[in-house]
Amino acid sequence: MNNPRGQVISINPDNSVVVDIESALACERCASGKGCGAGLLGARQGERRITALVADHLQLESGDAVSVALEPSNVLRAATIVYGYPLLAAIAMAGLAYKLRMDDVGAALSALGGLLAGIIVARWRLQGARCLRQFTPVVIERLPLDAN
Repeated sequence: MNNPRGQVISINPDNSVVVDIESALACERCASGKGCGAGLLGARQGERRITALVADHLQLESGDAVSVALEPSNVLRAATIVYGYPLLAAIAMAGLAYKLRMDDVGAALSALGGLLAGIIVARWRLQGARCLRQFTPVVIERLPLDAN
């Protein structure tokens, strides 16, 4: 996946910037229809406004073209939380239903309950301040204006 490119809209006093990202260009695999499907969950195509931290070595101004990145390991962690927690909870509850010898309806309802519990836990986990900082994109380089 290529790093998304965007343009700095404003600079915040807390070492972060607001960047307009062209989300359709963020992932070539998504553009070709071969991506992971995360783009389907996004709000819309076209420009997307995000807040990103700035790497220590950069001095940015409004209007600068920039490249934004998120550590690959953080992308994997986020995907594990978003997809893994609900899936594991659903499987655990279906296994519990099997152990308790529930009928099909009871097992399905147990798995659904586990799925919902996993979603709630994932949302709670992602809303923590430490987690939000960990999954915040970072502006890693200033690009020539014609590169954007």
